[in-house]
Amino acid sequence: MRRFAPIGLVMAAAALPGAARAQEVAAAPVKSLNDGLVAIMKGGKKLGFAGRAAQIAPVVDKVFDLPLMTRLAVGVPWNAATPAERTALVSAIRKLTINQYAANFGNWSGQAFTIDANVASRGTDKLVKTQLTTPKEAPVSIAYRLRQTGGDWRVIDVFYQNSISQLATRRADFDAILAKGGAKALIGHVNTLADKAAS
Repeated sequence: MRRFAPIGLVMAAAALPGAARAQEVAAAPVKSLNDGLVAIMKGGKKLGFAGRAAQIAPVVDKVFDLPLMTRLAVGVPWNAATPAERTALVSAIRKLTINQYAANFGNWSGQAFTIDANVASRGTDKLVKTQLTTPKEAPVSIAYRLRQTGGDWRVIDVFYQNSISQLATRRADFDAILAKGGAKALIGHVNTLADKAAS
């Protein structure tokens, strides 16, 4: 007698390649960022800070949804900002992001990134978990929240040790500055942070 697999199992098996592909697509921007960071680490002193910043900049532009990240970090005061102030805020956040990566990933001593194959869903967003390993040091867990923008998955938040939200941290830092001096004060504050990262 011929035996047939339960239809549910057949459908689940058929869905696996598509599900795996979807996870792969969502994780692709994180892989691009990881590859870019390893590249600037290996460039190290030879590239110099300016060289590392220039090399990682297009990766940041491609991987991160900087306008959305900026708007979420600013919160309600974003609505009161002028178009010029919004543009300046996004530019300042971009500069800060690039400079922090160029400063924090300045040399390579065997570091490597691994991406968790299990991409979690958070509503319509995706959560991609990674680990940064350095020989003789404890691994560092970094998770990325991604959202589809124009058909592409882009990072909108970074979680250090899988729990500390960069977005929430910035929001807490920005609130007092916005309350006292508005968007202009915040633009100056973020640019100052970016300049400090570069020094």
